[in-house]
Amino acid sequence: MDVLAFFAHPDDETMLCGGTLALLAQQGARVHILIATRGEGGEVGDPPICERAELGRVREQELRCAAQALGAAQLLLMDYIDPTVGPNDQLFPFTEDFDALVGELVGAIRATGAGVLLTHGVNGEYGHPAHRLAHQAAAQAVARLGPKAPLLYTVMGHFPDSPYPRLLNPDAPAHLVIDVTPVLEQKTQAALCHKTQHSLFVRRRSEEAGRRLTVPEVILPVESLTRVWPPVEDGRALQDPLAALLVQSGLVRVM
Repeated sequence: MDVLAFFAHPDDETMLCGGTLALLAQQGARVHILIATRGEGGEVGDPPICERAELGRVREQELRCAAQALGAAQLLLMDYIDPTVGPNDQLFPFTEDFDALVGELVGAIRATGAGVLLTHGVNGEYGHPAHRLAHQAAAQAVARLGPKAPLLYTVMGHFPDSPYPRLLNPDAPAHLVIDVTPVLEQKTQAALCHKTQHSLFVRRRSEEAGRRLTVPEVILPVESLTRVWPPVEDGRALQDPLAALLVQSGLVRVM
C-alpha cells in the first residue's frame, strides 16, 4: 500500500503524525512524504542556526533527515514559499492559486499510486491558515479524482483523553487513536532532525510546565486519524486497507 502524506511545512509530518508514518512503514506500507514549502517563513533557531536567507535550504536538509528517521520511501517537495510570520504571530497560507495547488496534488497522487492520502485536519490543528489550505486542497483533489480517488485521512482527530488537546481538530472526531510508543524513538529522532524548530517545539509546553522542557519530553506518544473520504457511515465499522494495517499492529483503538 502506498501512502502519500501531504503537509504544509517541514516538521508537520513528524510532530503531527510521525509515529503513524513510522508504524505504517514498519507494517510494509510505502510512505511518500510531500511538503508544500521549505518552511522559509519559520523560526531560525534560538540561538540562530542560520541566516533567514538560508532557512529554506537548512530546513529541507532537516526534513530529509526526518523522513529517513521515519522510514519514508520517498520525499517530495513542492516549490511554494512559506510566508514570514507577521506581527503578533500572524500566520498566512502559502498560495492564492488554489487550482494550481490541487492540480499538483492530483499529479502527486497519480505519480505515487497512493491508495491513501494523509493530510492536515479541517481546523488546521491550531488554526494555521496553511494547514487549512492543505486540507482543502486534499479534499478537492479527492473530489477531482472521483472513483480513482484514494482514501482521505486527516491527522489529529479529536478524542477525549488526548495528552495535548491543543493540537486536535475540534470538528473532526477521531476514528483511530494510535499508541505510537513502540516507535517513539523514531519519532523523537525525526523531531531532533528539525533543529531550527526546537525552541518552537518546547516553548508553549515549557511555559505550561513552569520549566524548560527538552524536545524528547514534548513528543506525543498518542496520535489520531479521521477518515474523511469515503465518509464513515453512522453505526458502521471502520473497514479499509489503512485501518486494517494499523489495527494489525495491535496499537490502535477504533473509536
